[in-house]
Amino acid sequence: MAARPSWEGHLRLSLVTCPVALWPATTEAETVRFNLINPKTNNRIKMQTVDAGTGEQLARGDLVKGFEVAKGEYVLFDKEELDGVKLESTRIVDIEKFVPRASIDRLYWDTPYHLVPSGKTGVEAFAVIREAMKQKGMVALGRLVMSTRERVCAIEIEEDGLILTTLRTPQEVRDIDEVAHPDLPKADKQMLAIAEKIIDQQSGDFDPAEFTDRYEDALRALIEEKKKGKPVKPSKPASEDDGKVVDLMEALRKSLAGGGAPKARAERFAAAKRKPIVRRGKAA
Repeated sequence: MAARPSWEGHLRLSLVTCPVALWPATTEAETVRFNLINPKTNNRIKMQTVDAGTGEQLARGDLVKGFEVAKGEYVLFDKEELDGVKLESTRIVDIEKFVPRASIDRLYWDTPYHLVPSGKTGVEAFAVIREAMKQKGMVALGRLVMSTRERVCAIEIEEDGLILTTLRTPQEVRDIDEVAHPDLPKADKQMLAIAEKIIDQQSGDFDPAEFTDRYEDALRALIEEKKKGKPVKPSKPASEDDGKVVDLMEALRKSLAGGGAPKARAERFAAAKRKPIVRRGKAA
């Protein structure tokens, strides 16, 4: 299925406005998806809406939305009440502020979209906004309404356009202090020196092609075997930690010498890359 814009409207910086469109920058179209099937009939399973207390089957049109205020207690809302608090879709991304990219904690970055001019009208204004951001090296912050919800967003430079990324709210981000974790000891200088050398050895540029989803590839290979009617042999499970105490210093020395697990994993990965991956149409 051809990609379609997720949102169309205008980008505005003070009095400068230009029509733009948001296109999803990521896709799950190639992700393997399964259906629940009755193996006796080979038919898909149909989900039904059932009253949890009475067992009565209900039509979705008869249902309303409710918010749980206490265990088993809900306040109910009809469509008119919820429509009354919807934000008006102004179809405008208003740039409110410019900030250094490093000032935005990466935990706040959410969903990316390609932000491009919509049609030929306003292309010059778009180019001016983009070039000014490029010259200043700043990220723009703004707001837009998507699916009746107002989202804060960050806009930054990409090759031939702009990238707009929706940002999470503070309520959606969990601070590390909320997570139980032990106090870290001071790093041993000798161990630290070896670890730094290992990092130097394994340093390089990021290439997304090197990090394929091995589970997804294994699923596709399994699907191809099943389609051909071949019996599928179960693979051996990954070895688990045997509980032995690891000599960290010895492990670091072995890793530095190239005899540790990272090298073995790299060799297995290189071998896997040489095998062609057959990609078919996605499951419904």
